Amino acid sequence: MVNRNFGREKRLLTPRQFTAVFDSPSGKVPGKNVLLLARNNDLEHPRLGLVIGKKSVKLSVQRNRIKRVIRETFRLSQVDLVGWDIVIIARRGLGELENPELIRQFGKLWQRLARNRAKTPMPAETGVSDKPHA
Repeated sequence: MVNRNFGREKRLLTPRQFTAVFDSPSGKVPGKNVLLLARNNDLEHPRLGLVIGKKSVKLSVQRNRIKRVIRETFRLSQVDLVGWDIVIIARRGLGELENPELIRQFGKLWQRLARNRAKTPMPAETGVSDKPHA
């Protein structure tokens, strides 16, 4: 059975991990109110980071709701996203979308990212490793 949890190991936690994705994204998937940046992570699981600021989504209850929905759609789609570090950047208007629309939109974005991965296998990247030290 596939492990679909969303534990600490599946999150981008440090500024260094976010910066690695921002500085050299291997894939970009634009959506109507969101941008997905992705980078190869050479791990057996994907990792997710969220950038949802007050400027794009005013109310904290909306930001928290959006984060919950994104995490849940990621959790259910992570089997297709193995090997990616993904950062989601919110844009204006994301807070106005209802949950069913968010679920539908992110379902499509995850599929597009998975297809992008299938079309162009990414070579192992060189540079600073952002893997946790044991």
